Amino acid sequence: MSHAPLTVLDEEEELFRQTVRDFARREIAPRVAGMEERGAYDADLIPALFDVGLMSIETPAELGGGGGSFFMSVLAVEEVSRVDAAVGVLVDVQNTLVANAILRWADDGLRRRVLEAMASGTVASYALSEASSGSDAFALQCRARLEGDDFVLDGRKLWITNAAEAGLFLVMANVDPEQGYRGITSFVVERDMPGFEVGRKEDKLGIRASSTCELILDGVRVPRANVVGEVGVGYRIAIETLNEGRIGIGAQMVGTAQGALDDALAYTAQRQQFGRPIGEFQAVQFDLAQMATEIEAARLTVYNAARLKDAGEPFLTQAAMSKLFTSQVAERVTSKAVELFGGVGYTREYPVEKRYRDAKIGKIYEGTSNMQLATIARQLQGGR
Repeated sequence: MSHAPLTVLDEEEELFRQTVRDFARREIAPRVAGMEERGAYDADLIPALFDVGLMSIETPAELGGGGGSFFMSVLAVEEVSRVDAAVGVLVDVQNTLVANAILRWADDGLRRRVLEAMASGTVASYALSEASSGSDAFALQCRARLEGDDFVLDGRKLWITNAAEAGLFLVMANVDPEQGYRGITSFVVERDMPGFEVGRKEDKLGIRASSTCELILDGVRVPRANVVGEVGVGYRIAIETLNEGRIGIGAQMVGTAQGALDDALAYTAQRQQFGRPIGEFQAVQFDLAQMATEIEAARLTVYNAARLKDAGEPFLTQAAMSKLFTSQVAERVTSKAVELFGGVGYTREYPVEKRYRDAKIGKIYEGTSNMQLATIARQLQGGR
Protein backbone atom coordinates (compact mmCIF):
# COMPACT_ATOMS: atom_id res chain seq x y z
CA MET A 1 0.00 0.00 0.00
CA SER A 2 1.48 3.34 -1.07
CA HIS A 3 0.94 6.71 0.59
CA ALA A 4 1.36 10.13 -0.95
CA PRO A 5 4.45 12.03 0.22
CA LEU A 6 3.66 14.83 2.65
CA THR A 7 4.71 17.60 0.28
CA VAL A 8 2.83 16.20 -2.73
CA LEU A 9 -0.52 17.97 -3.09
CA ASP A 10 -3.63 16.71 -4.82
CA GLU A 11 -5.02 18.66 -7.77
CA GLU A 12 -7.37 20.79 -5.66
CA GLU A 13 -4.68 21.63 -3.11
CA GLU A 14 -2.13 22.52 -5.80
CA LEU A 15 -4.59 24.80 -7.59
CA PHE A 16 -5.49 26.45 -4.29
CA ARG A 17 -1.85 27.01 -3.34
CA GLN A 18 -1.05 28.54 -6.72
CA THR A 19 -4.09 30.82 -6.47
CA VAL A 20 -2.97 32.04 -3.05
CA ARG A 21 0.63 32.44 -4.21
CA ASP A 22 -0.40 34.51 -7.22
CA PHE A 23 -2.72 36.66 -5.10
CA ALA A 24 -0.04 37.27 -2.47
CA ARG A 25 2.52 38.35 -5.05
CA ARG A 26 0.08 40.53 -6.96
CA GLU A 27 -2.03 42.11 -4.22
CA ILE A 28 0.01 41.92 -1.00
CA ALA A 29 3.65 42.28 -2.02
CA PRO A 30 3.34 45.86 -3.39
CA ARG A 31 1.73 46.96 -0.10
CA VAL A 32 4.14 45.42 2.41
CA ALA A 33 6.50 48.35 2.90
CA GLY A 34 3.71 50.90 3.22
CA MET A 35 1.69 48.81 5.67
CA GLU A 36 4.82 48.17 7.73
CA GLU A 37 5.56 51.89 7.89
CA ARG A 38 2.00 52.80 8.91
CA GLY A 39 1.53 49.84 11.21
CA ALA A 40 -1.83 49.01 9.64
CA TYR A 41 -3.34 47.08 6.77
CA ASP A 42 -4.44 48.90 3.64
CA ALA A 43 -8.19 49.44 3.90
CA ASP A 44 -8.89 47.77 0.56
CA LEU A 45 -6.72 44.71 1.22
CA ILE A 46 -9.09 43.04 3.68
CA PRO A 47 -12.05 43.03 1.25
CA ALA A 48 -9.71 41.53 -1.34
CA LEU A 49 -8.82 38.73 1.08
CA PHE A 50 -12.51 37.97 1.45
CA ASP A 51 -13.12 38.13 -2.29
CA VAL A 52 -10.44 35.54 -3.02
CA GLY A 53 -11.80 33.22 -0.29
CA LEU A 54 -8.92 33.40 2.18
CA MET A 55 -11.06 34.34 5.18
CA SER A 56 -13.43 31.36 5.14
CA ILE A 57 -11.42 28.44 3.83
CA GLU A 58 -13.00 25.63 5.89
CA THR A 59 -16.46 27.16 6.16
CA PRO A 60 -19.00 25.00 4.30
CA ALA A 61 -20.03 26.23 0.88
CA GLU A 62 -23.68 26.53 1.95
CA LEU A 63 -22.57 29.16 4.49
CA GLY A 64 -20.59 31.10 1.92
CA GLY A 65 -17.18 29.53 2.49
CA GLY A 66 -14.76 27.49 0.47
CA GLY A 67 -15.57 24.09 1.96
CA GLY A 68 -11.86 23.32 2.14
CA SER A 69 -9.71 21.42 4.61
CA PHE A 70 -7.61 22.49 7.57
CA PHE A 71 -4.56 21.60 5.48
CA MET A 72 -5.66 24.14 2.87
CA SER A 73 -5.82 26.81 5.59
CA VAL A 74 -2.23 25.91 6.48
CA LEU A 75 -1.18 26.23 2.84
CA ALA A 76 -2.79 29.66 2.67
CA VAL A 77 -1.05 30.91 5.82
CA GLU A 78 2.30 29.67 4.52
CA GLU A 79 1.96 31.30 1.11
CA VAL A 80 0.68 34.62 2.46
CA SER A 81 3.41 34.71 5.12
CA ARG A 82 6.01 34.09 2.44
CA VAL A 83 5.14 37.61 1.29
CA ASP A 84 4.08 39.20 4.59
CA ALA A 85 3.80 37.49 7.98
CA ALA A 86 1.53 40.30 9.24
CA VAL A 87 -1.14 39.42 6.69
CA GLY A 88 -0.43 35.75 7.35
CA VAL A 89 -1.52 36.04 10.97
CA LEU A 90 -4.72 37.85 9.95
CA VAL A 91 -5.64 34.88 7.77
CA ASP A 92 -4.42 32.43 10.42
CA VAL A 93 -6.51 33.71 13.34
CA GLN A 94 -9.62 33.95 11.16
CA ASN A 95 -9.36 30.36 9.98
CA THR A 96 -7.42 28.15 12.39
CA LEU A 97 -8.67 29.73 15.62
CA VAL A 98 -12.08 31.38 15.35
CA ALA A 99 -13.69 29.54 12.43
CA ASN A 100 -12.29 26.26 13.72
CA ALA A 101 -13.80 26.82 17.17
CA ILE A 102 -17.18 27.84 15.76
CA LEU A 103 -17.29 24.92 13.34
CA ARG A 104 -16.63 22.42 16.08
CA TRP A 105 -18.37 23.83 19.14
CA ALA A 106 -21.18 26.25 18.25
CA ASP A 107 -24.79 25.10 17.91
CA ASP A 108 -26.45 25.22 14.49
CA GLY A 109 -27.94 28.68 14.86
CA LEU A 110 -24.81 30.36 16.16
CA ARG A 111 -22.62 28.47 13.71
CA ARG A 112 -24.65 29.64 10.75
CA ARG A 113 -24.88 33.24 11.93
CA VAL A 114 -21.18 33.62 12.76
CA LEU A 115 -19.71 31.71 9.83
CA GLU A 116 -21.91 33.48 7.29
CA ALA A 117 -20.69 36.79 8.70
CA MET A 118 -17.08 35.63 8.66
CA ALA A 119 -17.42 34.54 5.04
CA SER A 120 -18.99 37.79 3.86
CA GLY A 121 -16.68 40.46 5.20
CA THR A 122 -16.45 40.26 8.99
CA VAL A 123 -12.99 39.81 10.52
CA ALA A 124 -12.93 37.76 13.73
CA SER A 125 -10.62 37.83 16.74
CA TYR A 126 -9.73 35.37 19.49
CA ALA A 127 -9.67 36.85 23.00
CA LEU A 128 -8.13 34.66 25.69
CA SER A 129 -5.03 36.47 27.02
CA GLU A 130 -5.05 38.88 29.94
CA ALA A 131 -2.42 40.69 31.98
CA SER A 132 -2.39 37.85 34.52
CA SER A 133 -3.01 34.99 32.12
CA GLY A 134 -0.39 34.70 29.42
CA SER A 135 1.22 31.26 29.62
CA ASP A 136 -1.06 30.58 32.62
CA ALA A 137 -3.97 30.78 30.21
CA PHE A 138 -6.69 29.92 32.70
CA ALA A 139 -5.91 32.51 35.37
CA LEU A 140 -8.69 34.61 33.87
CA GLN A 141 -10.00 37.69 35.65
CA CYS A 142 -12.65 38.44 33.02
CA ARG A 143 -16.02 37.57 34.58
CA ALA A 144 -19.45 36.70 33.23
CA ARG A 145 -22.62 36.64 35.35
CA LEU A 146 -26.07 35.51 34.27
CA GLU A 147 -28.82 38.13 34.37
CA GLY A 148 -32.09 36.92 32.92
CA ASP A 149 -31.44 35.70 29.37
CA ASP A 150 -28.10 37.48 29.09
CA PHE A 151 -24.61 37.08 30.44
CA VAL A 152 -22.95 40.30 31.57
CA LEU A 153 -19.19 40.43 30.91
CA ASP A 154 -16.67 42.59 32.75
CA GLY A 155 -12.90 42.64 32.41
CA ARG A 156 -9.90 43.37 30.21
CA LYS A 157 -8.18 41.38 27.51
CA LEU A 158 -4.64 42.09 26.30
CA TRP A 159 -2.54 41.22 23.24
CA ILE A 160 -5.57 40.44 21.09
CA THR A 161 -4.69 39.91 17.43
CA ASN A 162 -7.00 41.33 14.72
CA ALA A 163 -8.76 43.46 17.33
CA ALA A 164 -8.68 46.72 15.38
CA GLU A 165 -10.28 45.14 12.31
CA ALA A 166 -12.61 42.60 13.91
CA GLY A 167 -16.39 42.75 14.09
CA LEU A 168 -16.69 39.52 16.08
CA PHE A 169 -14.67 38.36 19.09
CA LEU A 170 -14.46 34.90 20.64
CA VAL A 171 -14.08 35.91 24.30
CA MET A 172 -13.25 33.62 27.21
CA ALA A 173 -14.67 34.62 30.61
CA ASN A 174 -15.28 32.81 33.90
CA VAL A 175 -18.89 32.39 35.06
CA ASP A 176 -17.94 30.66 38.33
CA PRO A 177 -14.47 31.51 39.68
CA GLU A 178 -14.94 29.09 42.58
CA GLN A 179 -14.87 26.28 40.03
CA GLY A 180 -11.55 27.49 38.67
CA TYR A 181 -10.98 26.66 35.02
CA ARG A 182 -14.23 24.68 34.96
CA GLY A 183 -16.10 27.99 35.06
CA ILE A 184 -14.51 29.30 31.86
CA THR A 185 -17.05 29.86 29.10
CA SER A 186 -16.68 31.01 25.50
CA PHE A 187 -18.83 33.84 24.15
CA VAL A 188 -19.26 35.48 20.77
CA VAL A 189 -19.09 39.23 21.45
CA GLU A 190 -20.10 41.63 18.70
CA ARG A 191 -18.18 44.85 18.31
CA ASP A 192 -21.24 47.11 18.54
CA MET A 193 -22.49 45.66 21.83
CA PRO A 194 -22.80 48.43 24.46
CA GLY A 195 -19.97 48.42 26.97
CA PHE A 196 -17.48 46.83 24.58
CA GLU A 197 -14.47 48.83 23.43
CA VAL A 198 -11.25 48.14 21.58
CA GLY A 199 -8.53 49.93 23.51
CA ARG A 200 -4.88 50.75 23.02
CA LYS A 201 -2.99 49.24 20.11
CA GLU A 202 0.46 47.85 20.91
CA ASP A 203 3.54 49.26 19.16
CA LYS A 204 5.35 46.04 18.25
CA LEU A 205 8.77 44.87 17.11
CA GLY A 206 7.43 42.84 14.20
CA ILE A 207 4.26 41.98 12.25
CA ARG A 208 3.55 45.68 12.68
CA ALA A 209 0.60 45.89 10.28
CA SER A 210 -1.20 43.28 12.38
CA SER A 211 -3.22 44.92 15.14
CA THR A 212 -2.64 43.78 18.72
CA CYS A 213 -4.95 45.58 21.12
CA GLU A 214 -6.53 45.72 24.54
CA LEU A 215 -10.24 44.88 24.84
CA ILE A 216 -12.38 46.56 27.48
CA LEU A 217 -15.60 44.86 28.61
CA ASP A 218 -17.69 47.00 30.92
CA GLY A 219 -21.07 45.42 31.56
CA VAL A 220 -21.36 43.94 28.08
CA ARG A 221 -24.67 42.07 27.77
CA VAL A 222 -24.25 38.95 25.66
CA PRO A 223 -27.30 36.83 24.79
CA ARG A 224 -27.30 33.24 25.99
CA ALA A 225 -27.54 32.28 22.32
CA ASN A 226 -23.98 33.61 21.88
CA VAL A 227 -22.47 31.01 24.21
CA VAL A 228 -20.18 28.72 22.21
CA GLY A 229 -20.59 25.09 23.28
CA GLU A 230 -21.86 24.91 26.83
CA VAL A 231 -21.30 26.95 29.96
CA GLY A 232 -18.11 25.77 31.64
CA VAL A 233 -16.46 24.10 28.62
CA GLY A 234 -14.57 27.18 27.47
CA TYR A 235 -11.32 25.74 28.77
CA ARG A 236 -11.69 22.76 26.43
CA ILE A 237 -12.52 25.05 23.52
CA ALA A 238 -9.45 27.17 24.30
CA ILE A 239 -7.06 24.23 24.67
CA GLU A 240 -8.19 22.33 21.61
CA THR A 241 -8.45 25.41 19.41
CA LEU A 242 -4.95 26.54 20.38
CA ASN A 243 -3.60 23.08 19.58
CA GLU A 244 -4.85 23.56 16.03
CA GLY A 245 -3.80 27.20 15.89
CA ARG A 246 -0.21 26.26 16.67
CA ILE A 247 -0.04 24.42 13.38
CA GLY A 248 -1.10 27.65 11.71
CA ILE A 249 1.68 29.53 13.48
CA GLY A 250 4.07 26.86 12.24
CA ALA A 251 2.91 27.60 8.70
CA GLN A 252 3.44 31.31 9.31
CA MET A 253 7.01 30.64 10.44
CA VAL A 254 7.74 28.39 7.45
CA GLY A 255 6.41 31.04 5.08
CA THR A 256 8.48 33.73 6.78
CA ALA A 257 11.63 31.63 6.55
CA GLN A 258 10.95 30.67 2.93
CA GLY A 259 10.50 34.31 2.01
CA ALA A 260 13.86 35.13 3.61
CA LEU A 261 15.50 32.33 1.63
CA ASP A 262 13.87 33.59 -1.58
CA ASP A 263 15.31 37.04 -0.87
CA ALA A 264 18.75 35.64 -0.09
CA LEU A 265 18.88 33.51 -3.24
CA ALA A 266 17.98 36.47 -5.41
CA TYR A 267 20.44 38.83 -3.71
CA THR A 268 23.41 36.45 -3.69
CA ALA A 269 22.87 35.72 -7.38
CA GLN A 270 23.29 39.39 -8.33
CA ARG A 271 25.58 40.85 -5.65
CA GLN A 272 29.12 41.02 -7.07
CA GLN A 273 32.32 40.78 -5.02
CA PHE A 274 35.79 39.92 -6.29
CA GLY A 275 34.45 39.87 -9.84
CA ARG A 276 31.66 37.34 -9.42
CA PRO A 277 28.29 36.85 -7.68
CA ILE A 278 28.72 36.03 -4.00
CA GLY A 279 26.42 33.04 -4.52
CA GLU A 280 29.30 31.32 -6.31
CA PHE A 281 31.40 31.26 -3.15
CA GLN A 282 31.23 27.97 -1.29
CA ALA A 283 30.68 29.57 2.12
CA VAL A 284 27.57 31.33 0.83
CA GLN A 285 26.37 28.19 -0.94
CA PHE A 286 26.66 26.21 2.28
CA ASP A 287 24.65 28.84 4.17
CA LEU A 288 21.89 28.69 1.55
CA ALA A 289 21.89 24.89 1.61
CA GLN A 290 21.60 24.83 5.40
CA MET A 291 18.74 27.32 5.31
CA ALA A 292 16.86 25.31 2.69
CA THR A 293 17.34 22.05 4.60
CA GLU A 294 16.00 23.48 7.83
CA ILE A 295 12.99 25.03 6.08
CA GLU A 296 12.15 21.70 4.43
CA ALA A 297 12.34 19.89 7.76
CA ALA A 298 10.15 22.58 9.36
CA ARG A 299 7.62 22.36 6.55
CA LEU A 300 7.35 18.61 7.03
CA THR A 301 6.44 19.04 10.70
CA VAL A 302 3.67 21.48 9.74
CA TYR A 303 2.26 19.36 6.95
CA ASN A 304 2.37 16.21 9.06
CA ALA A 305 0.50 17.85 11.96
CA ALA A 306 -2.10 19.32 9.58
CA ARG A 307 -2.63 16.00 7.80
CA LEU A 308 -3.06 14.25 11.15
CA LYS A 309 -5.66 16.82 12.18
CA ASP A 310 -7.64 16.39 8.97
CA ALA A 311 -7.46 12.59 9.31
CA GLY A 312 -8.93 12.73 12.83
CA GLU A 313 -5.75 11.32 14.33
CA PRO A 314 -4.07 12.58 17.53
CA PHE A 315 -1.86 15.56 16.74
CA LEU A 316 -1.21 17.35 20.05
CA THR A 317 2.47 16.39 20.25
CA GLN A 318 3.09 17.03 16.57
CA ALA A 319 1.45 20.46 16.76
CA ALA A 320 3.64 21.47 19.71
CA MET A 321 6.76 20.12 18.00
CA SER A 322 5.85 21.98 14.83
CA LYS A 323 5.43 25.34 16.53
CA LEU A 324 8.58 24.86 18.60
CA PHE A 325 10.77 23.84 15.68
CA THR A 326 9.43 26.18 13.00
CA SER A 327 9.88 29.21 15.25
CA GLN A 328 13.49 28.19 15.88
CA VAL A 329 14.11 27.68 12.17
CA ALA A 330 12.48 30.99 11.22
CA GLU A 331 14.67 32.88 13.67
CA ARG A 332 17.86 31.20 12.41
CA VAL A 333 17.04 31.49 8.73
CA THR A 334 15.97 35.13 8.83
CA SER A 335 19.06 36.00 10.86
CA LYS A 336 21.29 34.29 8.34
CA ALA A 337 19.51 36.10 5.51
CA VAL A 338 20.37 39.45 7.13
CA GLU A 339 24.02 38.35 7.30
CA LEU A 340 24.08 37.28 3.65
CA PHE A 341 22.85 40.73 2.65
CA GLY A 342 25.69 42.26 4.63
CA GLY A 343 25.36 45.89 5.68
CA VAL A 344 22.31 46.56 3.52
CA GLY A 345 20.52 43.69 5.22
CA TYR A 346 20.55 45.73 8.40
CA THR A 347 18.68 48.59 6.71
CA ARG A 348 15.00 49.00 6.02
CA GLU A 349 15.70 49.47 2.33
CA TYR A 350 15.86 45.68 1.96
CA PRO A 351 13.21 43.16 3.07
CA VAL A 352 15.16 40.77 5.28
CA GLU A 353 15.36 42.95 8.39
CA LYS A 354 11.55 42.95 8.51
CA ARG A 355 11.44 39.17 8.15
CA TYR A 356 13.93 38.88 11.01
CA ARG A 357 11.73 41.02 13.26
CA ASP A 358 8.59 39.19 12.16
CA ALA A 359 10.08 35.79 13.03
CA LYS A 360 10.56 36.57 16.73
CA ILE A 361 6.87 36.39 17.59
CA GLY A 362 6.79 32.70 16.67
CA LYS A 363 8.45 31.78 19.95
CA ILE A 364 5.98 33.83 21.98
CA TYR A 365 2.34 33.82 20.91
CA GLU A 366 -0.13 30.94 21.01
CA GLY A 367 2.08 29.33 23.65
CA THR A 368 5.73 30.19 24.26
CA SER A 369 8.47 27.76 23.31
CA ASN A 370 8.74 26.69 26.94
CA MET A 371 5.05 25.83 26.93
CA GLN A 372 5.56 23.72 23.80
CA LEU A 373 8.47 21.92 25.47
CA ALA A 374 6.31 21.26 28.53
CA THR A 375 3.55 19.83 26.35
CA ILE A 376 5.94 17.59 24.44
CA ALA A 377 7.62 16.35 27.63
CA ARG A 378 4.26 15.61 29.26
CA GLN A 379 3.18 13.55 26.26
CA LEU A 380 6.48 11.68 26.20
CA GLN A 381 6.00 10.77 29.84
CA GLY A 382 2.54 9.38 29.37
CA GLY A 383 0.42 12.52 29.51
CA ARG A 384 1.09 13.27 33.16
